[in-house]
Amino acid sequence: QADFQVRTCIVRMSTMVERIEKRYLELFDRDYKYSIIHNTNGDVCGHYPRKIVFLEYESSDNNKESFESTLQISRLQDLVNRSKMARCRGRFVCPVILYNGKHVCRSSTLAGWGELYGRTGYNYIFSGGSDDTFGDAEEVLEDDCAVRNNDSQLFDKVRGSDIKLLKYLSVRYICDLMVENKKVKFGLNVTSSEKVDKAQRYADFTLLSVPYPGCEFFREYKDRDYTAEGLVFNWNQDYVDAPLTIPACFTKNLNINWSEYQSWDLVQQTQNYLKLLLHIINSDDENGLLVHCISGWDRTPLFVSLLRLSLWADGAIHASLEPSEILYLTIAYDWFLFGLVSFLFHLHINIFFFCFNFLKHIVCDTFSVIKKQR
Repeated sequence: QADFQVRTCIVRMSTMVERIEKRYLELFDRDYKYSIIHNTNGDVCGHYPRKIVFLEYESSDNNKESFESTLQISRLQDLVNRSKMARCRGRFVCPVILYNGKHVCRSSTLAGWGELYGRTGYNYIFSGGSDDTFGDAEEVLEDDCAVRNNDSQLFDKVRGSDIKLLKYLSVRYICDLMVENKKVKFGLNVTSSEKVDKAQRYADFTLLSVPYPGCEFFREYKDRDYTAEGLVFNWNQDYVDAPLTIPACFTKNLNINWSEYQSWDLVQQTQNYLKLLLHIINSDDENGLLVHCISGWDRTPLFVSLLRLSLWADGAIHASLEPSEILYLTIAYDWFLFGLVSFLFHLHINIFFFCFNFLKHIVCDTFSVIKKQR
C-alpha cells in the first residue's frame, strides 16, 4: 500500500512538472528565441529544471518563424558539464534573464574542498573508475613557478572551468549575498566564495559582497505576522563575517548611505540592494551579472524574481506577458523548478511570501530603468 502511494505521488508530481514545463516554455517563446540545456533526469543538476532555457535574443513578428542560434549549444553544454563541480550542490552558473542582450545569471556559491573531493570520489566510483568531468590535463591552469599540490590543481581545474563559463556568458559582475566569507559546519569549511579565493582566480571580475540574511531569518518575519517593517538582522552573530563591499563606481550614483546598512530594516535593505542590481545591469552595455547566495535557492530567487518583475514592469523584458503570466513564470521557473526540494519541504516558504509582499515597496520610479512612473 505504501509503495503504491509513493508511486502514485511520483507520477502526479511528474505530470505536474511536465505541465509547468510546457507552460513556461510557451511564455518564454512569446518574446524570445532560445535554446534548451537538457537536464532530463537531473543529469546536469538534480535540482535545476529538466529543461533549462538559454535566452538568445528577443523575437519579433518579423522573425517569429525563423531561428538562427547565436551559440554552439554543444559548447555551452560542455562548459556546463565541466564547471558544475565548482559550485555548491552542482548548481552551476545559469542564465535566467536576458536584458538588452546581457545575461542575468544565478548559481550557488563556490564549493569547498570537502564537497569537491566528495563529489569527485562519488563520480569516480559510479562511473566505473573513469571521470572525465574536468577534461584533459592540458586544460589545467599551470603555474610555471612551482608544482601545485593536489588541492590547488583540483581547484584550478574546476574553478578554471567555472570562469570559462562566466566569460562565455559575458558575465563581469558577481554579486555575493552570503553573510559569511565561507560556510562553516562542524568546524569545516563546506563552501567558499569568489571574494576569498586565495589564488585570486576571479580577479578579472568585479566582485560585490552584499550580505543579506538567509531563510532562517525569515522565521522572524513570519513570527511578526509577515511584517518586514522594523525587522533588522543581527549583524553581531559569530558566523557573520562578510563585509559590505561595493565598488565606488556604483555607490556614488545611488544616493544611499551604505555605511548604515547594518541599521536598515528588511524593507530598506531589500530596496537598496535591488536599486544596486538594477543600476549595475543598466550601467554596462555589454556585460552581465551573476547573483548567488550559498545554495542558490532562497536569497538568489528572491532577487532574480524581483529583477524579473521590476524589468517587466518597465516593459524592458517579457513585453507581451500579462501580469498573471509573468507571475506564473517567475513562480514556476525562478522559484519552484530551481528549488523543487526546498519547496517540497517548505524550507523557504517565508522568504517566498516576502518576495511578493515586498512588491508594494518598489512601485515608485526610483526602481525604474527607464525613469517613468509605473
